[in-house]
Amino acid sequence: MSPVPIRYGARPCSLVVCRGCCCGDARKNPGVDHAGQLARLRRAAADSGGRLAVRVSDCLGPCAQANVVVVQPSTEGRRRGGRAAWIGFTADDDCVDDILAWTAAGGPGIAEPPATLTLQMIDPPAEAKRRAR
Repeated sequence: MSPVPIRYGARPCSLVVCRGCCCGDARKNPGVDHAGQLARLRRAAADSGGRLAVRVSDCLGPCAQANVVVVQPSTEGRRRGGRAAWIGFTADDDCVDDILAWTAAGGPGIAEPPATLTLQMIDPPAEAKRRAR
């Protein structure tokens, strides 16, 4: 699949990576290379030619489902009806592979997520739902 062209002033697909109280905590998810995972996501964003951005949040809220990543649609994805997808339990490389493959294909509103990733999608906290309206 060819990359989605970027228009001037358009926002890319974005990943918001939780690294607060529970996400990114070696005590909660021992054996996970949290720093390596974040470095991998940032490297993918740097290599994307502006089609992907990565931000870090202190705490996104659903701590019972740590580690949490929110995939936000690009401007074009939102125009096509895409909405932010909240993904829980993102502690393994296969999940990161799926997230990166989906965002490389365009992300929400542009491409369907891998089926395995769909199984990890979670409901955002109530406050995030209110902000999205």
